[in-house]
Amino acid sequence: MAPPRDRAIEVEPGQAGQALAAFLRGALGGSWSQVRALIETGKVFVDGRRAEQAGERLAAGQRIEVRMRAPRPRDAAVEVRIVHEDAHLVVIDKPAGISTVPYEARESGTAMDRLREAWRRQGKAASKIALFIVHRIDRDTSGLVVFAKSKRAEQALAAQFRAHTIERRYRCVAHGQVEFRRVESRLVRDRGDGLRGSTRVPRQGKASITHVEVVERRTRGTVCAVRLETGRTHQIRIHFAEMGHPLIGETVYIRDYLKAGKQPIESARLMLHAEVLGFAHPISGELLRFESQGGGTSFGAADIERVAGPMRPA
Repeated sequence: MAPPRDRAIEVEPGQAGQALAAFLRGALGGSWSQVRALIETGKVFVDGRRAEQAGERLAAGQRIEVRMRAPRPRDAAVEVRIVHEDAHLVVIDKPAGISTVPYEARESGTAMDRLREAWRRQGKAASKIALFIVHRIDRDTSGLVVFAKSKRAEQALAAQFRAHTIERRYRCVAHGQVEFRRVESRLVRDRGDGLRGSTRVPRQGKASITHVEVVERRTRGTVCAVRLETGRTHQIRIHFAEMGHPLIGETVYIRDYLKAGKQPIESARLMLHAEVLGFAHPISGELLRFESQGGGTSFGAADIERVAGPMRPA
């Protein structure tokens, strides 16, 4: 696709019924991802109304406009909340559905982007504030993330993560009846079928330890508090799946559950939330501890009951 520019195109009778993305791809060329990006960033309008769905069906005579200068629409559901900020670090509460940091060169709308947008709304020169990545949580996981604002702070926080002295507690809802336990395994990028998972081959993979505590027993699932002793990619999701209790809303580490003939519970989101983050301030050494519980980016009691059912009788 040529560099996007402002366009106004009318839907012809023979194009009626096409999905918006397909119509734009035919009119502009380029890939599906490029066309969807235009829609997702609020650059496409149908009869003067900002388009929201790539699959929206069009009618003859409708006017489709591409406005490259149109600002990205604000969506409170995917905005980050600044929990704490000082000269050396910032802690945010990330909603589910957005990446912590870009994984591809052109990826936008990440938590880092949303943080800078929040700064701009506060009147700060966001582009001049340094941000250093200290850790990440999954795109589908909500909750607390810390960024450093100086190289010195980044190095000090990174050292705490390497030493496993950071307090990290998650809340999750898993299929079935989970038991209290400590899970230890060695995780590899590919267990042999393209998925991350545990290996029994000596000296392969990275040591991974997860502590699971039962909070509530529900008729269809279990609410758990999870403490990470290590912080490997997808560690909680993998360990729960390998226990036979994948998290509700899991879409990747669900293969074995399906092969066992079990039916997963439907959920609009992955039921995993980073609710506690504690560490020593990288400069002052002061102990800091932050919590994100209920409301906000997390899931509440009504959400839990909807997917996991009522409390299980004692």
